[in-house]
Amino acid sequence: MSFCFIEDHRDAYPVRLMCEVLEVSSAGYHAWRKRPVSERATTNTTLLAEIRDVHQGSGGRYGSPRIHAALQAQGRGASRGRIERMMQRHGIRALVARPRRVRTTDSRHDLPIAPNLIGRDFTAEAPNRVWLADITYVPTAEGWLYLAALIDLFSRKIVGWCMRDHMRAELATSALTMAIQKQ
Repeated sequence: MSFCFIEDHRDAYPVRLMCEVLEVSSAGYHAWRKRPVSERATTNTTLLAEIRDVHQGSGGRYGSPRIHAALQAQGRGASRGRIERMMQRHGIRALVARPRRVRTTDSRHDLPIAPNLIGRDFTAEAPNRVWLADITYVPTAEGWLYLAALIDLFSRKIVGWCMRDHMRAELATSALTMAIQKQ
């Protein structure tokens, strides 16, 4: 590590001065410079180039597990941990897609908010006195499916429902119309 620092800064400072400050011998530094590159260092250099190729080929989306699998498919033997360490050391990271979330509530409005008439008392004395409603969404192969349902609090049965590919007012009013017609 000290020899690498000396090598990087030898144009700015005298080698002998840096060796004294870092408490290493200048003979050791010169011997280190003449030493051939180790086999591990050369394989790391080629492995890093292959990791970068696979990473760029994936558009930056592959992390260490997929890069490891791709390199194994190419016949390149390297452990996943080694690939992970090299990626971390050289700042190679996979792009992470943000989760897709559907916004079902718009709380930024000036419309009046309906009062809570139930007050967390989920009991009813007779049928058709208290109806509860909710809207949910279900992911399908063709997109999102929105479902509005009304439940009779006394019998706990669904009295009206509606499904659409959108979540406009028609969804809720159609469920309410069904519930009124059935009762």
